[in-house]
Order: sequence, then structure tokens, then C-alpha cells
Amino acid sequence: MGTLQTFRSVVRFRPIELDRTTRKLSRAADVSDLRRLAKRRLPGGVFDYIDGGAEDERALAGNVGGYRKLQLKPRVLKDVSKIDIGTTLLGRPIPAPLVLAPTGFTRIADPQGELAVARAAARVGLPYSLSTLSTRSIEEVAEVSGGPKWFQVYTWKDRALVRDMVERASAAGYQALLLTVDTAVLGRRERDVRKGYTLPPKIGLDTIVDGIRHPQWTFDFLRNDPITFSNVVGRSTDDGTTAVSLSDYINTQFDQALSWSDIEWLRTIWDGPIILKGIQTVADAKLAVEAGCEAIALSNHGGRQLDDAPSIIELVEPVANEVGGKIDIIADGGVRRGSDIVKAVALGANAVMVGRAYLYGLGAAGEPGVDHVLQFLLQGLERTMALSGCQQISDIDRELVAWKSELPGAGLV
Repeated sequence: MGTLQTFRSVVRFRPIELDRTTRKLSRAADVSDLRRLAKRRLPGGVFDYIDGGAEDERALAGNVGGYRKLQLKPRVLKDVSKIDIGTTLLGRPIPAPLVLAPTGFTRIADPQGELAVARAAARVGLPYSLSTLSTRSIEEVAEVSGGPKWFQVYTWKDRALVRDMVERASAAGYQALLLTVDTAVLGRRERDVRKGYTLPPKIGLDTIVDGIRHPQWTFDFLRNDPITFSNVVGRSTDDGTTAVSLSDYINTQFDQALSWSDIEWLRTIWDGPIILKGIQTVADAKLAVEAGCEAIALSNHGGRQLDDAPSIIELVEPVANEVGGKIDIIADGGVRRGSDIVKAVALGANAVMVGRAYLYGLGAAGEPGVDHVLQFLLQGLERTMALSGCQQISDIDRELVAWKSELPGAGLV
């Protein structure tokens, strides 16, 4: 009896979690765990479309690897009993320096697609950016999300179509326009080439076999409405009803003549903030200021356009040194932890933007997976600030970080 009482005093059995999704997410310690779960659940072509980059994927690796080149220099004996991660962006308060990036064709990861992501963003009050090439429409997303929303614009050759979408976004209460400027033509995404990947996926023997190996995704795909580019359904342009190569679609429909003068044209149809997404040099950041843009997103399209494009975190400080204070700076690419947000802010960014991170969560577990990613990033941000001696975002400054290559003894073996 004494032995049994001793056993009971030191052993506690975990409650049995009946919900499979909750059980799965409880073991996902970081974004890389969610990536593995997404890879297991999604067909190979779908996963590679989300996960892959251009050509040899050096730009993709550089985005993530760039953050690892920075070391934090925490201060101690600071009062961090209360941490405030709130800040402002585009003149509006936001609960954290974090924005959800636009991602096209999101329903390939989960049937709810953009609706799931927008709802998750709204629950924590973060801005959600809807892609022009979304698989849920401007109005559908506005209907489910009362949170801050931005609309991302690609410029079709059909400017009447662009005008129509911008006016719809304005009518639906979207707060900012995000003009993507790095997609004159589509980058060569060789994972997609090898698999012959199209949007929506074509059915062939290989996809049938892949579908059998991923029954949950296949069942969801077959029992839901066909995936289309919801914002252009019914227009003369291809709306994704038939399978297309994304590179053929973009190279045919998008305007390769897009230039700085087009920002002036956008001002005639939109009276809110304009953010340029795809800035990759100090020179273009300065031109964005001259053009009167309210913000820039330093971005190489997640390493999906030009391989060997700059690592985004390494671009932040040079740009901030030139235009910081004149324009809001968002660092888009490579963020996988809350500590990455701290590093970007320390170098001069006003906020960061994440895309793949939440797509891994969506692909792994649907909407709860997106919630999981956002909580992971926000809690990591708060924890890093506490461990670094920062009470609020304004306490994060350049003294908090150092490039490892510049530290004493960095070159010693």
C-alpha cells in the first residue's frame, strides 16, 4: 500500500486528448515541425509549390539563414514584469510588428484557404493581406474578418480589371494597397517544372498515386468547390477554371511595362496607403519615398523570383539608414521565430511579414495550424524581449544585435 501511495504521489497521467488536430499541434514545437507535418499531409506537388523557391533556391535559403548571422546582446537587471509588444504601422496601432503576407492559391493547402487565414489573423488583430490571385474573393474574406485587411495588387494588362478589384477592396473596407513590383515575369521554380505542376493540379497517373498516398487532402479537395482565382471569375482573363502553368499565366496576363508612373495612376483610384512589395535595393527604397508611398516591403518574393537576390534581413539596416523615419519598412522573408522579429526591428524595420510560416500551419492542420503559428511567433517575440531586457517595442534598438562576422574573434578557428 505504501508503495502504491508513493507511486501515485510522483506519477501523474496526462489527460487523453481526443481531438486529433489538438494532439498533433501539441507536439509541434516550432515552424519546422509544422513544415514536416504539412509535407506529410500534402501531395508532393502541392507541398513543393508552397515550400520551393527559384532555381537553386539560394535566395530562399538566404532569407532564413540571414537571421542566423545575427547575435542578440541581452541586457539584464531590467524590469520586464510587463511586456508590451504593440506598435504602430501606417499610422495605426497594431498588436505586434507582424503582418500576414499575401499568398496565392491558398486553398491548395486547405479547403478554407484565405478564409481560415483571415479569421486567424483577425482573432489576434494582425493585418492580413489578400492576394490578387486568391482562391477566396475580396468580399468573401471581408465577410468573415473584422480585422485589419490589406489588398495585394498585381497589375494586369487589363487595367479596367485592376481598377475593378481596387474599388471592390475599398468598398469592402480594406485599409491599404500592397503593390507587388517584383513579378514582371515569373521566376523559374524548378520543383514545379520537375513535377509539371499546374494550378489547379491536373489529374494524371502520378497525381492519382499521390492522392491515394494523401487521402485526407484528396478527400477534402474532391468534396469542395473547384479552386479558381476568385477575384477574376467571369472576366475575360483566365480565372483558373482550367489547369494552367503559373508561369504562362503570369507572363501572358501581367503587365511587363509596369513602372514608377503607375503609382501615380493607382493614386487616382485609391486614396489609402500604398505599400510597395518587392523592394530589394537602397536605390529603389529612396525612389519609393520620392513617389510618396507610405511603406515598402523589403522582399524577394520568398526567394521565388530571382535566385541570389539579397537576403532580406541583411537589407534592412542599409535601407533604414537611408529612409528610416521617412517611410515604414516591412521585412518580408525568412521569419521563423519571434526572435527574428526582434532582430528585424533592431535593424530598423517597423514590422515583419510572414507567408510560408502560416502556410505550413495551414497545410499541417488547417485553421488551428495558423492559430498555432501566430501564437508561437507572438509568444516568441514577448519571450525574446523579456530575456533581452526590453519592455516595449521602442526599447529594441541597434545595440541589441550584432552581426556574428563582426564580433571579436569571429575569424579565428
